[in-house]
Amino acid sequence: MARVMRVFRTLRNHWKKSTLAACVLSYGGHWLYGKHCDNVLRREACQEAREFGRQLIGPTERLKKATIILNPAACSGKANSLFEKNSAPILHLAGVEVKVVKTDYEGQAKKLMELMDQTDMLIVAGGDGTLQEVITGLLRRADQEVFSQTPIGFIPLGSQNSLSRSLHSVTDNKVKHITTATLSILKGETMSLDVLQIKGERELPVFALLSLRWGAFRDAAATISKYWYLGPLKTQAAHWFSSLKAWPQVHQASLSILPPMPRPPDEPLHKPPRPGLLSRIVLRLKNYWDPPVEEPVKAPEPERWQEKEVSAVELSVSTHNKNPAQWRAKDSLLVCIEPENFTMGQFITVGSHQKTTIPLISTRRWIYSTANLATRYLPVPQEGAGFYNIDNEEYEATSAEVRLLPRKLRFFCSAERRAELLAQAA
Repeated sequence: MARVMRVFRTLRNHWKKSTLAACVLSYGGHWLYGKHCDNVLRREACQEAREFGRQLIGPTERLKKATIILNPAACSGKANSLFEKNSAPILHLAGVEVKVVKTDYEGQAKKLMELMDQTDMLIVAGGDGTLQEVITGLLRRADQEVFSQTPIGFIPLGSQNSLSRSLHSVTDNKVKHITTATLSILKGETMSLDVLQIKGERELPVFALLSLRWGAFRDAAATISKYWYLGPLKTQAAHWFSSLKAWPQVHQASLSILPPMPRPPDEPLHKPPRPGLLSRIVLRLKNYWDPPVEEPVKAPEPERWQEKEVSAVELSVSTHNKNPAQWRAKDSLLVCIEPENFTMGQFITVGSHQKTTIPLISTRRWIYSTANLATRYLPVPQEGAGFYNIDNEEYEATSAEVRLLPRKLRFFCSAERRAELLAQAA
């Protein structure tokens, strides 16, 4: 007992050192516990992947081939380590023949897609920028009709992984997020996503899966990193300084818009088996003696463009890929307009609470299938129309045609996330 009392007396007499030691031990224990939980998640994912690897294949079958486009610079240079720890072991244990292609500089993924050979699945390991480059390079190919049938997996390794919320269950644990995304590729569940084709006046088309944003909120969000030293107040500071430079920040655009198109039925993923020889002979004889009547080909209806003049703080054109599981009667894109009657206080308040999507206060929403944008930025016309954000990547704002390519690409997704999205839509 006397020894215990001496220990408490020593701790009391050296309370500063004791407090510091308690803080260090608490932090170290929490860090070690987090590492242990991450290792448990990795072990469980590897055990599940090993079951896929133990499945027998026929003598005429071959291993599945996967081409992985990995951006090592994503997540502040941590992407390569995250992939090797959390994704690569799962793919190898599942028996997938993996070919990893690492990018060395921005824009290289577009060029790599032009040289890619046919593969069973394409996996993008990176963030929004890497994914946008990959689909742009894929859909610029001359044989893109063939390659667009290749299912695509997305492993979220970037600082921004906007599409991952539509494909995988949302979680704050990065290890769980990555392992879940990798396992969903092995399980083979897919869903079709719409694509935006954005074609400027001079450049080749750019393709996006989520949205095109243009306006004051986008411009302010682009400067947030400059005020890193303000900590949690950096977002408010970015919007406040942006409003001091110019107010009101009116963006004007001329829109030429086509109405939404009826949604055709989904095409089957697999071709039906070819009928037998006798069935084909009977069918040919039937068509010979009683040829089917051909319906006259209807002339295509002329496109009915609607002209609109828009004056707004923010304009966005987006797909419905935030909930791709929801059934829609028509293929359409969503045009959102933030009106110009924002006060400076509203601009700072609303902008401080937004993440990756534009705020929706008094927003006008229009649903169309194609939009032609002729953009103008009133406060500083000598500097042009500013910049677009296309899937969180910055491009110079010019007049552009935004066209919807409905259900153009197939992405691997988790069955749990699909069920969650269907429940939200209901």
